Amino acid sequence: MHQSAIMLMVIALAASTCSALAADPAVNHRQHHQQRRIEQGVRSGELTRQETRDLRKEERGIRQEERAYKSDGKLTRTERQDLHRDLNQASKDIYREKHDDEKRPRAQ
Repeated sequence: MHQSAIMLMVIALAASTCSALAADPAVNHRQHHQQRRIEQGVRSGELTRQETRDLRKEERGIRQEERAYKSDGKLTRTERQDLHRDLNQASKDIYREKHDDEKRPRAQ
């Protein structure tokens, strides 16, 4: 029993080390910032329901891509560049949707 508990701790430590090595604070920061921009657009009425759905779907796709890249325990330079390219496009999409003439109708 004691030996199996030690083995579980070693496995947990190894798994957390791998995910820490794959972490990219810049990517994570940008994702959180973009989520806040979308939420602000919802609160202000700048984003319609459909625009919000589309932007959230785009963000979800980037997170899935990031998880796939990190699944081997490392994030290569090429993978990081691809994530930043996708985040750049998502940022442009957020800006474009927030600044178009479509507004969410206010509740009466």
